[in-house]
Amino acid sequence: MTKKTIALIAHDGKKEALVKFVETHRQWFEQFHLVGTGTTGARIEEKGISIEKLASGPLGGDAQIAARITEGLVHAVIFYRDPMGKHPHEPDINMLLRQCDVHNIPLATNQASASLLVGQYAFNAQ
Repeated sequence: MTKKTIALIAHDGKKEALVKFVETHRQWFEQFHLVGTGTTGARIEEKGISIEKLASGPLGGDAQIAARITEGLVHAVIFYRDPMGKHPHEPDINMLLRQCDVHNIPLATNQASASLLVGQYAFNAQ
């Protein structure tokens, strides 16, 4: 059986926090197939954690993940957002958030909600 997929995304000012979060919960994350936007994925990969890297957010990575959600290929999203920053790819971000809602995909947008996902979310990796 195929592992379930978790998408990992972070705005520039939040990348370090997400990388530390994934490192802290490495054992949990290693149960899943991880996919991330380009730069975020590269930063996680530098820590020796296996992750499939897509395009960076501004180059369409958010849209790629949204498409995978629509196809039923992503089962949860952790997206450390910077709510105070301006992002040129905001329409793609909104589409991603909308697809999570439409397809009932768990979405964590900060450390508190990500901690709940990791600690409380009851789905098997398979």
